[in-house]
Amino acid sequence: MTTDDSSQAASTFAVSSRPIVVVGGGVIGAACASALADRGCQVLLIDRAEFGRGCSHGNCGYVSPSHILPLCRPGMIGEALRTLFRRNSPLQLRVRLDLAQWLWFWRFARHCTERHMLAAGRARQSLLDSSRQLYQSFIDNGILTNCDWEARGLLFVHRSRKHFDDFAKTDELLRREFGLGAERLEETALLEREPALKPGIAGAWLYECDAHLRSDKLMQAWKRRLIEQGVTIRENCELIHVQRGDGLISAIQTSTGRIELDQLVIATGAWTRILQSELGTRVPIEPGKGYSITMRRPVRCPVYPMIFEEDRVAITPFASGYRIGSTMEFAGFSRSLKPERLQILIDGAKRYLHDPVTEPFLETWFGWRPMSCDGVPMIGRIPKLENAWIAAGHSMLGLSMAPGTGRLLAELLTGETPHVDPTPFRLDRF
Repeated sequence: MTTDDSSQAASTFAVSSRPIVVVGGGVIGAACASALADRGCQVLLIDRAEFGRGCSHGNCGYVSPSHILPLCRPGMIGEALRTLFRRNSPLQLRVRLDLAQWLWFWRFARHCTERHMLAAGRARQSLLDSSRQLYQSFIDNGILTNCDWEARGLLFVHRSRKHFDDFAKTDELLRREFGLGAERLEETALLEREPALKPGIAGAWLYECDAHLRSDKLMQAWKRRLIEQGVTIRENCELIHVQRGDGLISAIQTSTGRIELDQLVIATGAWTRILQSELGTRVPIEPGKGYSITMRRPVRCPVYPMIFEEDRVAITPFASGYRIGSTMEFAGFSRSLKPERLQILIDGAKRYLHDPVTEPFLETWFGWRPMSCDGVPMIGRIPKLENAWIAAGHSMLGLSMAPGTGRLLAELLTGETPHVDPTPFRLDRF
């Protein structure tokens, strides 16, 4: 471990009579709690609502080493501005008198350079690859069960020839800079491989490294695992106040009472930015609202999960069902479930699939993705606090990065040598 790395780790670590408290019952909090319990730590996990019912519940369930490049990249600002003026655009921005929102967009724009894109990509790839391997190990060894895991890859599907050919530049960049390439499938080969698609589609790129699962079932599996490990889970327990002094947090006040602790881990996703003043640190995260619809499998159900690139709609076939998801809405913490946003998903699926939906719908859902301003998660010790840590800001890749994040956080907290370079994830980079 380098000097810089070791500065994030606790100087000493010993088993305490007080627990490590993990705040946040989503996939990142679950992975952190599990990794800490694996190291013999006493862990208490609390959540303001029900375990696994936040952004981890209804997402598309992709485990995607292919998603190396961040959202902030050259040309993204112009592309975003163009889509904002399209009716029923997948991207929607609701302008608010919110200084934090405008600071986030300013920081985001500053990171839309090729140099940063490549640096962020390398950081993201380390966690994506680590998590992909850990998921496979968890599945193979029966640690996570009954979550509809399939390792078929992921199709990036394009309707227009120009869009399809232009993606070749992205694939070449991924090959050259990151050693990751896709199989190019022209229309005939694509329809043979995936007969659920309509004719008239230009083609697709298949990234065979990817896998998928059903996120709500994954969270049930994580809960079973945590209980087996002896982790205490306390639901409907909201963090209200942090008691800190002399560089340490001694206790937290929650909606159900005071909790004394040894270490504190904040894994609260998009809600983390609300805790900035309590924690005394900057957390540039903006909630990016996504939607999904879950239903029974259609008659001609896709074999592969797929993303319709031009429409920003994602499809996930599960053994136990079928889900359409995506869109990005920057509207703060709006709790409205907008029918027009769900219709964007349905309309997008209809352009590509013979049997796009099956009614009645089993669940319509939204969740807030924790969008970091530079596309890189925040994982590490909170500056000026010796026993407080954050694992947040995974943008659209929380599920994809969870096991690697949990392992890295536990390594830093317990003073182990990190299995990936922790430097890009440090909180003091902002």
